[in-house]
Amino acid sequence: MSLSLEPPIRQEYEYTPAAATLRIAPGPAPLVRRLRQQTWLRKTLILAALAVLWEAIARWQHNDLLLPSFLQTASAFFDGIASGELLDRIRTSLAVLVQGYAAGVLAAFVLTALAASTRVGRDLLETLTSMFNPLPAIALLPLALLWFGLGKGSLIFVIVHAVLWPLALGAYAGFQSVPETLRMAGRNYGLSGLRLVLHILVPAALPSILSGLKIGWAFAWRTLIAAELVFGTTSGQGGLGWYIFQNRNELYTDKVFAGLAAVILIGLLIENAVFRPLERITVLRWGMQR
Repeated sequence: MSLSLEPPIRQEYEYTPAAATLRIAPGPAPLVRRLRQQTWLRKTLILAALAVLWEAIARWQHNDLLLPSFLQTASAFFDGIASGELLDRIRTSLAVLVQGYAAGVLAAFVLTALAASTRVGRDLLETLTSMFNPLPAIALLPLALLWFGLGKGSLIFVIVHAVLWPLALGAYAGFQSVPETLRMAGRNYGLSGLRLVLHILVPAALPSILSGLKIGWAFAWRTLIAAELVFGTTSGQGGLGWYIFQNRNELYTDKVFAGLAAVILIGLLIENAVFRPLERITVLRWGMQR
């Protein structure tokens, strides 16, 4: 008895495919597709929609004292720019903000580097952040007035407090998330202490550090405006918060909204002209963030 090793032959069938009935819709034109991919255009459209909504609500409410229209606010804003008054207030506020923010960033870096290098520094950071991070910066303003008087020093003090703790927490959390293999690689190259922090931990934790910088900037900006609203002038010159408060007392609501618009526009400018390019040339370019 012999076994056949030939594979079985299957019967062949011929199928006629049915006529295609689905039509693929043509895709959008290349120009439209490119415009959809422009982030600045999408954000501009959002701002334009909000402006139209603001104008419609103001016209429907019809009370300039409570809610001036977008066109009235824009007119007051450009009048303040043309006269130089609003520019002087913005310049005064930004000068104080830069000094306080830089001091807060430096203090946060020193504290975080100490925490990443030593156990005592880690305990110090955890203790101080637990104590002072929940404390609102504006609550320290009376104490700042006693220590530094009615001037720039008090504003810088509360700004440093607003920046220091969120940035230190963000940077320290980023350091804690650095893989142990990177730390071991740094130690194999002879890095330790501050050199390990600068060459290994800071680049690896950069997404968390940038987030902390952005949060610290927002806290510093709102703290400065709130502090100026409370006690107004700094060294004889009022900032943007004092501009808003003064016009509120004089019932110039359009100027109040113009001052608020200046706060918003400065926030948008810093975000898109400073932080976004910084993210683009670092974490986005290195593939650390989507």
